[in-house]
Amino acid sequence: MSDAKKHHVTIIYGDGIGPEVVTSTRTLIDAACPNIDWETAEAGAEVFKKGIASGVPQETIDSLNRTRVALKGPLETPVGFGEKSANVTLRKLFETFANIRPVREFPGVPTRFSGAGIDMVIVRENVEDLYAGIEHMQTPDVAQCLKLISSKGCEKIMRTAFEFARSEGRKSVACATKANIMKKTEGLVKSTFERVAKDYPDIESWHIIIDNCAHQLAKKPEQFDVIVTTNMNGDIISDLGSGLIGGLGFAPGANIGHDVAIFEAVHGSAPKYAGKDTINPTAMILSGVMMLRYLKEFEAADKIENALLYTLESGVHTRDVVTDTPPIGTKAFTEAILENFGKKAANWKTRERTAMKIPARPATTRINKADKRETIGMDVFVEFDGTAAELGPKLEAACKGTGFKLKMISNRGTVVYPLTGTSPDVVDQWRCRIYLEQPVTEPSMAQVNKLLESIEAQGLRWMHIEKLCKFDGVDSFTKAQGEN
Repeated sequence: MSDAKKHHVTIIYGDGIGPEVVTSTRTLIDAACPNIDWETAEAGAEVFKKGIASGVPQETIDSLNRTRVALKGPLETPVGFGEKSANVTLRKLFETFANIRPVREFPGVPTRFSGAGIDMVIVRENVEDLYAGIEHMQTPDVAQCLKLISSKGCEKIMRTAFEFARSEGRKSVACATKANIMKKTEGLVKSTFERVAKDYPDIESWHIIIDNCAHQLAKKPEQFDVIVTTNMNGDIISDLGSGLIGGLGFAPGANIGHDVAIFEAVHGSAPKYAGKDTINPTAMILSGVMMLRYLKEFEAADKIENALLYTLESGVHTRDVVTDTPPIGTKAFTEAILENFGKKAANWKTRERTAMKIPARPATTRINKADKRETIGMDVFVEFDGTAAELGPKLEAACKGTGFKLKMISNRGTVVYPLTGTSPDVVDQWRCRIYLEQPVTEPSMAQVNKLLESIEAQGLRWMHIEKLCKFDGVDSFTKAQGEN
């Protein structure tokens, strides 16, 4: 039994089925660990209706600043329009940079992979990548989303993956990236992983291309122990993982930061099932189990997990599990787990766990420093409704007398000028790679403005520029498809 120390925890019941699964989880936690002091807070749909665009009121932020731990139900998020996700807002505000999602085969839950021995954890970077949500309509026809990957973000997620592996006695960590295509962003993920792995010689490390990782997850998922990956990749393959073990009803999750941790099920709010007492609370219950382990309440966590697994193994289940025995409702399932406290599933190997070491917050903003840098040019993105054969001469004329020269033009990442003899389809957003005639540390604003004014004089609209730099003699940019 846990000691008398009180743990202060913010509880957010959420939207749709959230109140049902969170209530189920709280009931079990209160029975196993009575020293939790709950503080109720709001986020999501009801908050949006009050006109709070973030979906997270200040009172909830204040609560998490006090408690530093939250158990959160699913929140509704507008799709394709309107406000940003309240889920993502919470993760970003409190820098919960690591999303941890266990994927393990359950007794009494038949799937196509039953008996394979699936037992892995997906560790997903949680605040960067495309989920930074920095988007622009560059033209009425072309949208852009910036994929941001930092050395600091990579360092923290890699160390978290290895530390979590150690805390559960796991033997290997695989890093899944698309570094063969995105050599700067995903390449930074891969190189950081390989550097950090040297600090964990007791754990096997290996790299896998993300599409092959998805293929292998469907083909032989039992080969994986821990997978660490970027935000978008992790979002996709963690849902794939839940599909291997019975669905999102069995997919718990934890969002871990330096100072704050938020525990939530992977599934959404499923409003059409709200209030019907049919939903499977397992994912939320196991998220609560992860929270208890984070709080070092290992005995209480094991009590709930063992009782849940014994209940499933006994053939007691909700409607999403298809077996010969009839399903029961959410409340009855919760009561069955309570009755099975103290029992253990026969076909489940219990892991010996220790507290996970959270990577330290880096003391500086910058991790990598360049001893030498030079700017060799700029990519200027312009809007033009025409052909590459028409645009090229306009750019060449614009460069005259500015100290710049046109190197190439690409459209959707492929070289279209100088003319290649091919005819890729084009859109009205063009990347114009313009080199300085003489590389400098930094071009003057006067020189840059002269070029942009000259481009405008050709009747062209520019949207933004990207400097083309070399750091310690290495290009900081990639070439277009077909660029030499």
